[in-house]
Amino acid sequence: MSFPMALFVTVLLLIGSGFFVAAEFALVAAKRHRMEKAAAEGQRGAKAALAGMRELSLMLAGAQLGITVCTLGLGSVSKPAISHELDPLLHALGLPSALSYGVAFALAMIVVVFLHMVVGEMAPKSWAIAHPERSAMLLSPPFRGVVAAVRPLIWVLNKVSNSLVRLCRVTPRDEITSVHNREQLTHLVEESERLGLISKDDSELITNSLTEPQTPVGDLQVPAAEIISVPAEAGLDTIIATAAEYDRSRLLVRDGPLVVGSVHVRDVLIARGRGRTATARDIARPVPELAARDTVGHAIEQLRQRRASLAVVCDDGGRLTGMVTLDDLLARLLHPQAA
Repeated sequence: MSFPMALFVTVLLLIGSGFFVAAEFALVAAKRHRMEKAAAEGQRGAKAALAGMRELSLMLAGAQLGITVCTLGLGSVSKPAISHELDPLLHALGLPSALSYGVAFALAMIVVVFLHMVVGEMAPKSWAIAHPERSAMLLSPPFRGVVAAVRPLIWVLNKVSNSLVRLCRVTPRDEITSVHNREQLTHLVEESERLGLISKDDSELITNSLTEPQTPVGDLQVPAAEIISVPAEAGLDTIIATAAEYDRSRLLVRDGPLVVGSVHVRDVLIARGRGRTATARDIARPVPELAARDTVGHAIEQLRQRRASLAVVCDDGGRLTGMVTLDDLLARLLHPQAA
């Protein structure tokens, strides 16, 4: 092979090595939730990147195969070509033939290793880590095409490597687990406070937001006997008088043992101002129903979805046992001791 052709092949091999290195680090460094958002928005390459992240073990095996092939190519083509060109020059400088060949070989090795490490590995790796999502979307489509072409070979190599891993009593995974459980996050917050990265108040607030959502609403409910309510047939004046007597802006509306809904004094005043003749049943708004074992986090989500400010708590038989309000639930999250 002529020296110009060898240089051309060397450039192609360096580009190939850089491509596989960048694709490998991009898939590892990219955040799953960002890729899912990009895929939902229809960004080009996002679906291919997500598919690659789901088959991460296979994709990494493909990247390693590609890097290995490029490395072997540089060793078999580039190094001999450079050494062959340097040998006559060193011999012309007066070095003996045996010595000139050894020096040329060493210099060729240094040049090839330098180019491979810097151009073929370190620079692409740094670019992929600096822009993981963008590089993943850019490189994943052609990368998956290359992997698909040699998928049977990669599958065999991957199975062999996974078998070796299992011999060490380690379960191989095809995806990176990026989700932390509540205990891990709480520990991270504690360590951050200990190292002075966050204040004590911020640490308590974050910790509360992690732990308090799991508190059962049964621990926070206002007992049924203490709930202020009005009959379903109560008139507007009766509702206003009851709210003023107990200093409440929201009241439950009950028809005997049944909860019809809740009524806000603001709605009552608006109805009376418009001259309406209505009962509590007419202007009552439905309220969500919770079980005592439901968590604070679940309760807040239900209230948010239903656009409600309070919910009733019932037992398994459907009997009213208490009531919780959004204000009390949020206060529990922010100031559990006070709540």
